[in-house]
Order: sequence, then structure tokens, then C-alpha cells
Amino acid sequence: MNCAEASAGLGAWSDGELAAGEATALREHVAGCAACRAELEALAALRRDIRAEAPRHAAPASLHARVRAELARHGDGAAATAAAAAAPLRPAPSRRRWFLAGAMAGALLAVGVGALTELVLSQRASDGVTIEAVDGHVRATLGQRLIEVASSDRHTVKPWLSARLPYAAPVPDPVDPAFVLAGARVDSLDRRPVAALVYRYGNHTVDVFVRPLADAGAAPALANVRGFTVALALGAGMEWRAVADVDATVLAGFVERLAAAAAAPLPAAR
Repeated sequence: MNCAEASAGLGAWSDGELAAGEATALREHVAGCAACRAELEALAALRRDIRAEAPRHAAPASLHARVRAELARHGDGAAATAAAAAAPLRPAPSRRRWFLAGAMAGALLAVGVGALTELVLSQRASDGVTIEAVDGHVRATLGQRLIEVASSDRHTVKPWLSARLPYAAPVPDPVDPAFVLAGARVDSLDRRPVAALVYRYGNHTVDVFVRPLADAGAAPALANVRGFTVALALGAGMEWRAVADVDATVLAGFVERLAAAAAAPLPAAR
């Protein structure tokens, strides 16, 4: 096993997702390779940082509304029927409180299971490279390795990337004043080096992974992975995959304009 193969499997190994044979081979390589061992330690530190710093959100108002609607549909109607049929047999206040509490818990469980199912299906709909792109975005952000060449000038960023990649990654002219080019880095997707253009959108960071269509596969045009939006567009013989925690419509529109600008013919010289 060489370092490139080991690096591609370190994330899965740290998550306990490698088969026994692959894990053994990787363990033997890491034991004798200081560089891969350092990368594994960085992944462990990243895991700790995410657990310590990841935001936790309260249940949204929409969830409360759905619970109330479920109670109204299943609980209040049944309670009204029972009261009309046998008013003298109303349960004691304490029993009624237990009944309502149980109904609320049941409704919350039903809504929670539905939300969890929706999340699982959303992630299953995402291809492995989409999930890998989100991992790369988070890793670069928390590891403070987001930008390797800092410049808003495409004529600086493009040659820097071309000197480090086996293909010429387009860097289009600005397509939206709200998205400002901050620089770029070389990242990896599907075990291959790729260009990662870095944009600022207000207080948000947007990564746009650019790779040849020959390396691309089937992927959803829009996905949500762990709260991050991933939008996909094609243009200039490249796949453009944007990752950010911004509105899906905004991100999809931006990456489509970016791919279209890269594919547009250059103006004729006069």
C-alpha cells in the first residue's frame, strides 16, 4: 500500500467503515509512515473539533406546528367523540394529563421518525463524491487550510492551479457581485487531485470543486448533506460542484452561472 492509497482510506478507517483486511493493511502502512500517521491524527483532531464546535439547533416552529396538527387530527377528534358519548365518564385530571403527554410523545416520535427517514433518504440520494466534497469543505475550513493561493485575480489563480494539476481548470470572470473569489487550493475527490475555487458570500465560504467530465459520474444536481448544500453544474468540459451552508436556490444559480461563463466563447480580438 502506498501513501495515495492510504490517504484515500484514512477517513473510512477513522470512522470504522473499512473491512478487516483493508484496515489491517492500512494499520501496517500507518505504523511505518510518519506522513500518513500525521494525517490520521489530524482527522482525529478534526472529529474532536466538530463534536465540540458543531452548532446544535432547537426544534423549528414548523415541527411544533406539525405536532399540534397531528394532535388535532388524531387526539382532539377522538376526545370530542368520547366526551359526547359519555360525558360523565371523563377521566380524572391526572389521567387526562398522562393521556395528553403520551399522545404528545407519540406524535413527536412519529414526526421525528419521518424527519430522520427524510434525512437518510436525502443522504442515500447523494453519491459518494458529493459526501466526499462536503467532508473536504469541512476539513479545509476547520483545519485552516482553506486557501493555498489567496487572490481575487483569476489570472493569478488559474496559472497557480494549472502548475499543480494534470488539467487546466477554468477560472471564470466574476458572474455575481455577491460571490467574491478569495483564492483556491488543490483538494481531492475520488482519489484524484481537483481544483477547489474558494468564494466568499457574505459571512459564508463557498467551495467550488472543478474537475474534468471524464472523472465525473452520476450525481444529483442538488443535495443536502449534514446541513450543507451541494449544487452541481456542467460546463466547459468540467463538472462544477459547489458546497456551502447557504440557500439551495442561491447556490444552484451561482454554480450554473459559473459553469456557463466558463463555457462561453472568448470575445474575438480586435
